[in-house]
Amino acid sequence: MSGRAGHRKRLICVSDANIRASHLYLSGHADFFPADCFGPASAMAGHGKLLTLQVDGLREPVLTDIPTDARTGKPRRFFRCRGWVREFFKKHGIKNGDTVCVERLGSHRYRVSPFDAKGERHNPWEMNFDSEPLGNGPRVIELFAGAGGMALGFKDAGFRTVLANEWDRDACDTLRNNITERVLNCAIQEIERFPEADVVAGGPPCQGFSNLGERIPSDPRNQLWRHYFRCVKQARPKIFVLENVPPLLQSAEFEEMRKLAIGLGYQVEARVLNAADYGVPQTRKRAIFIGSRIGAPSFPLPTHCDPAKRNLINQSLAEWRTVRDAIGRLPLIPTGIGWHIGRNPTPKSIERYKSVPPGGNRWNLPDDLMPDCWKRKLKGGTDLFGRLWWDRPSVTIRTEFYKPEKGRYLHPTAHRPITHLEAALLQSFPEDYSWCGSTISVGVQIGNAVPPVLALALAAHVREMLGLPTGQNMQFA
Repeated sequence: MSGRAGHRKRLICVSDANIRASHLYLSGHADFFPADCFGPASAMAGHGKLLTLQVDGLREPVLTDIPTDARTGKPRRFFRCRGWVREFFKKHGIKNGDTVCVERLGSHRYRVSPFDAKGERHNPWEMNFDSEPLGNGPRVIELFAGAGGMALGFKDAGFRTVLANEWDRDACDTLRNNITERVLNCAIQEIERFPEADVVAGGPPCQGFSNLGERIPSDPRNQLWRHYFRCVKQARPKIFVLENVPPLLQSAEFEEMRKLAIGLGYQVEARVLNAADYGVPQTRKRAIFIGSRIGAPSFPLPTHCDPAKRNLINQSLAEWRTVRDAIGRLPLIPTGIGWHIGRNPTPKSIERYKSVPPGGNRWNLPDDLMPDCWKRKLKGGTDLFGRLWWDRPSVTIRTEFYKPEKGRYLHPTAHRPITHLEAALLQSFPEDYSWCGSTISVGVQIGNAVPPVLALALAAHVREMLGLPTGQNMQFA
């Protein structure tokens, strides 16, 4: 899974135990289901609100809740109703190691379908990308491309996209609107042959590595990086660039990646880069893994620095770009135009917003406005319900930036969370970038994107590694 659609789709790896017991393990996915669907441990005591499962191959939908454990009160690892699972496995020839997709269709409606069962590939990849894309720049393949943050950086550095792959339909529409028509909307497993390219770039899914997740070692999303390197093996790029969350570099999977890349003939290097050091108005840290078979890999030098840490070494660098630099010119009241869209907060929410001063957070809420759960949580969460500072970069923009209870996402002075346009600008997207999809979908696309200005710095440096001149105007206004 690309990682860009984790709000709507989850993948479950089928084990021998699943096959024998006819159930699907839901470990690590409790957050994917509404809280009211979890019912008592015993059906005699009642049920939670029923989920409707549209199961591929079954004529009737399945109605079920998820039981809780009698001892701990936590959700159990499977749906209460499980008789359908055996029929589903048999219908699609699901075997140990295959992957099943659970997709959210509505608040209590889900679809269950095969995701990586070879017998289900009725439509093999037949699109021909052997033809050359227009132009004369170096060729790049974009994997797990999302809405095109990395792709935009490479495009602005003069690269031509041979192929972009993403499985989220809205993100693919965004890619086509802004980057290229050469987009495959499918799971990477379904691409049987990759074309040749000078560079392969992309960010395999990070849910299994992220600090925000449960870091489940068996999460099938952790394994899609193998298809990234299948592409590297087939396309034989001179250089590859792999982007992910910093915890990746401490994972067992990273050591496997490193050994595999070396086995394919690449010299490799990895480090964590702060997007703010390259002109992004956001302190977003990302792990960057570069492989080269034309010499030792290296990284772009920072162009900006934290003004509080200026010294003789970095005194020639520009200061970090700030929230004011990115969004200070926008109207304080959302116009509803160009994704500068507001929410409809309750009067109580507005009172909460007004209680938070610049740089403040949930601890500034008066007792009568503070939720009970926050009163009980005495440690951590200093960014929750936080207000941004005008004269600093923003914190990391995540997928639900329009919910201030999720982080420091209140506007520096207006009594509201930041808008989609403001979040996109803080991610360093150009103001006229054309987004496709619902407000939730576009929020996910923005929050999961590689900041294009960071991608541009990487792409320009890759051009240098390729021995190609870099342009003089490769930057956003």
